[in-house]
Amino acid sequence: MKKIFLSESEMPKQWYNLMADLPTPLEPPLDPSTNQPMAPEKLAVLFPHALLEQEMSSKRWIDIPEEILNIYNIWRPSPLVRADRLEKFLDTPAKIYFKNEGVSPAGSHKPNTAVAQVYYNAKEGIKKLTTETGAGQWGSSLCFAAQYFGIDVVVYMVKVSYEGKPYRRVMMETWGGKVIPSPSNLTESGRNILKKDPNSPGSLGIAISEAVEEALGSNGKAHYALGSVLNHVMIHQSIIGLEAQKQFEKIGDYPDIIVASAGGGSNFAGLAFPFAFDKISGKKPKTRLVAIEPSACPSLTEGKYEYDFGDTAGFTPLLKMYTLGHDFVPPSIHSGGLRYHGMSPIVSNLYNDKLIEATSVSQTDVFKAAIDFARTEGLIAAPESAHSIAGAIREALKCKQTGEAKTILFNLSGHGFLDLGSYQSYLEGKLKD
Repeated sequence: MKKIFLSESEMPKQWYNLMADLPTPLEPPLDPSTNQPMAPEKLAVLFPHALLEQEMSSKRWIDIPEEILNIYNIWRPSPLVRADRLEKFLDTPAKIYFKNEGVSPAGSHKPNTAVAQVYYNAKEGIKKLTTETGAGQWGSSLCFAAQYFGIDVVVYMVKVSYEGKPYRRVMMETWGGKVIPSPSNLTESGRNILKKDPNSPGSLGIAISEAVEEALGSNGKAHYALGSVLNHVMIHQSIIGLEAQKQFEKIGDYPDIIVASAGGGSNFAGLAFPFAFDKISGKKPKTRLVAIEPSACPSLTEGKYEYDFGDTAGFTPLLKMYTLGHDFVPPSIHSGGLRYHGMSPIVSNLYNDKLIEATSVSQTDVFKAAIDFARTEGLIAAPESAHSIAGAIREALKCKQTGEAKTILFNLSGHGFLDLGSYQSYLEGKLKD
């Protein structure tokens, strides 16, 4: 069977919260002014109370409101697909499946949390959201969701992506968003960066600082929305893995290895966390969960596990996570969505407890894998998604060496139709590590 579908009635009606099942409790966010655990009400100036409750929740299951399910129905449930042509090309005994999140209107997995965040903000009467975006997948997803609830969105887009991926900006503007290249002269944090480096390519940390600064200066009229890292984002993305579990049940199989790209963590968490529950609970203790990150920004494999700011200017709470340092500006790789200095606290917690694995891949290896996938399965993946393809191919080739017929699942978190400039660079031999 090439594609495994779920009907709309089979779509999960609850999100899964891994916070309920972590063997080691998560370290709390700290108030940078006191180095003491931050009271949730201090963050109410940025986030609606419902999201703050989810952020701190220890409930295993959280109901998905009907209004969110109705919008999810535009593209969910997403298909589980057997990559049989890729298997044949690799001459591997492994079975390779991928969850195709590129079928969403924004072309990525990001609307899973964008719709939820906009909904909860709208319920509290918020009319404006600020945010950051790297490659543009998160920014476009938030603009897509906001149009259904009458909310204005201002997006600070990392400058190297703003200039290199103009059609992502057009997507955001088509859905009513306002897009600003970051660092900009519109905020104090942006101006400070430009003083030091007028040609700064920007980073997600810098863009977060600008978006948070604008929200804080709005006198409560605007909130801030984050597309990754935080716990409530991981909760919303869990629908990916929950659907995949149901789809594997339909074919009487279960993945031995689960692979997903990792920048801030939402991509990996969305697919892996429901399976992590099976691993932690002892139901499937041998399942391997593998996060794939860019070698140019390897927060898990080369970062330190310590408290750090989530942004460059130091507006956010201090989070316990694997980090390269909040002032780290990654090289201008094409996988803009993975250019983040830190990793989700929950993902970091699992990695520190050795419940998940992590490895990094170079940019040229990523695009080689993407080309092989495009020429076998026909789909052109976003550079971020291609990290998981590269990881899945590595695992499939290991199976070829050992002769083991393992089942591999990876997350195709978005399509690459607006990333063809990077493919052109690779095909012309201009892409460097």
